[in-house]
Amino acid sequence: MRTPMPSDLHENHDAALPEPVREHLGKELRSAYNAEADKPDYLGDPVLPAEFTPQLRRLESRLKAHDTGREAVEDVVNNILRELPPKP
Repeated sequence: MRTPMPSDLHENHDAALPEPVREHLGKELRSAYNAEADKPDYLGDPVLPAEFTPQLRRLESRLKAHDTGREAVEDVVNNILRELPPKP
């Protein structure tokens, strides 16, 4: 016995594909995506289109400069605090 289809497909929000069908479709989508995707440079590397490479390089160097500057300021502040006389 078939379940009657709603007249409006958006009407039945609880409808879901059976688990085996979802697993099969997911596997097919993942294999198609992985076949077309570039290979990562290292394990865990998110594969992004080559068009993003210049922007990513600039972002990486900005982040590195920011971290280096923050560490330098932190070191200077810590040195100043060490030189202060202790509170009575």
